Amino acid sequence: MISRSEVKYIQSLYYKKNSTAAEVFIAEGVKILDELLHSDFIIQKIYALKSWIEQNNNVKNVIEVSEAELNSISSFDTPNKVLAVTQKKNQTNIPDTKNKITLMLDDIQDPGNLGTIIRTADWFGIENIIASNDTADLYNSKVIQTTMGSFTRVNIFYTDLKKFLSSNKIKIYGAVINGEDVSKLQYIDECILLIGNESKGIQNNILPFIKNKIAIPRFGKAESLNAAVATGIILWKLKM
Repeated sequence: MISRSEVKYIQSLYYKKNSTAAEVFIAEGVKILDELLHSDFIIQKIYALKSWIEQNNNVKNVIEVSEAELNSISSFDTPNKVLAVTQKKNQTNIPDTKNKITLMLDDIQDPGNLGTIIRTADWFGIENIIASNDTADLYNSKVIQTTMGSFTRVNIFYTDLKKFLSSNKIKIYGAVINGEDVSKLQYIDECILLIGNESKGIQNNILPFIKNKIAIPRFGKAESLNAAVATGIILWKLKM
């Protein structure tokens, strides 16, 4: 049983202002909860159907709800058995970029794109993503859902990219339209891969920091590639 006040509170957390103030986010679905339970995220409370509880009887802080109650607090058209209120991580210290490939995102706006990029980074073993302050919020419910749990393994840090790049000494590869053919690159074990905004590309104020401009060869007539697709192709080549 869930109280009216709890329903209102959970519903309010779908608004960034409220989730930021409370320092929590909503995670939904069996797959996402399984990933969370095997991570270092702190789950405040879980709301689940009886069938999920019976299969996870060792999990604490669980409140049993009916399908109607779950529907009232879910953002899904068809809720998936379980929902959790989870503490956000305070990611403030920019990670060490030495001896690894670090992904950098400049103003990625679409939550679906960001979620897919995080999932792709996880596939290729990328530990850290450095994002501009204008990039979509990691804890947006669509981002969380699209990652399919990869947000529990890939760290994302928001910062002023120009300020960061001003003091950076690691080689930067930037994805641009007229760059060098990425297929010509050899295996790289240390760099920053910079992916720009879906429609505008990399901002002019940080272009001067890119000494290695790369591009994916085009064989058809499409004007551009989706940012998440481009990220996957380039990471695959860098890891070869």
